[in-house]
Amino acid sequence: MSIIAWILIGLFAGAIAKALMPGKDPGGCLLTMVIGIVGGLLGGWLGKVIFGVDSIDGFFSLSTWIAAIVGSVIILLLYRLVSGQRTR
Repeated sequence: MSIIAWILIGLFAGAIAKALMPGKDPGGCLLTMVIGIVGGLLGGWLGKVIFGVDSIDGFFSLSTWIAAIVGSVIILLLYRLVSGQRTR
């Protein structure tokens, strides 16, 4: 799957990750999109490294979406740790 597809998936994965980990983050919608894109790329890369596949199955595959969402949650968690934001 191409980088452009991972970016598109990342936009949605960022919103889903934000819904899974609610809290007040600075940056709003733009930052959520960036986190999603980076998380989608991270999820795709981790899928290639951990599972040894050339590419995750496809745009509409459940494994693709899970990888992107997990990557986005990881990036969001790291962002919160670095920025010092804590949920109550």
